[in-house]
Amino acid sequence: MSLTGSDLQTRFDAIDNALAAEPAPDERERLKQQIITLFRDADAAATAALALKASVKSLVERWKQLDGATASAKPSTGAATFSGSGRVDHLGASTFIEKGWSKLSLGDPAGAEVALRRALELAPGSNEAETLLGWAQMMQQQYDGALATLQQVLARDPEHAMASANVGYIGLRQGRYGEAIEQLARVIRLDLDRKATLYAHLYLGMVYREREMYDDAETFFRKALELGPNLLQSWYELGRVHWFAGRRGDAIASWRSGAEANKFSPWGKRCAELLGQIEQGGAPPRAD
Repeated sequence: MSLTGSDLQTRFDAIDNALAAEPAPDERERLKQQIITLFRDADAAATAALALKASVKSLVERWKQLDGATASAKPSTGAATFSGSGRVDHLGASTFIEKGWSKLSLGDPAGAEVALRRALELAPGSNEAETLLGWAQMMQQQYDGALATLQQVLARDPEHAMASANVGYIGLRQGRYGEAIEQLARVIRLDLDRKATLYAHLYLGMVYREREMYDDAETFFRKALELGPNLLQSWYELGRVHWFAGRRGDAIASWRSGAEANKFSPWGKRCAELLGQIEQGGAPPRAD
């Protein structure tokens, strides 16, 4: 039986809802078996997707062979072009863009930068690759370089939402809070890109946390969690807001939520590590 992402998600949601209802022991055992089966099916679907991806690459090679045999043959307007004869390799670049985003998600900005620079070699001027490159640079605290990279994107596309959100983050890190608030609020107001809007809420929460405006910070972190429940950094930051506002119990609850949501993610691990520090009498860091 062929499994789709929608089928797997439906099963995931059903198990997630059942766990949230605090099931009885016999029901928990049944859910355990469902989780094992779901994991196996998801792994099989991922393997099938990788196999299909490899097959698609073979189509690229066959296209190149035909293109080389017929000099007059050109891809139609808007079609992906491939490397060779000085042309832009958008398809090849997309592989490195995907790799770059994956490494960013796993907390490896240096590895992401390597992949994204390769993507830009294959597709110079790619807004997506250059925006992610700026992101990787800023996550390595290379703020001036990141700003220069993102400004190149905005020079080509002044309304590029993700580049604008990341410029707002750099403003936060460089202590230009007013500029950061203006930039991020504009991204939220225009709402041109869901991911950019999500991160703009996260970054605005961080701005207000830095300014010790904890109620405002909490509002933006909770909205970020509403827009993106998997953005576990929001739980980490929300916990810090609660702690600094003197709400120790709420802080611990927030970090526990982040740790339990995904113990394998970088931010889930940070939430768990912070809980351990608190149990030993420690406190969260004020600086990132």
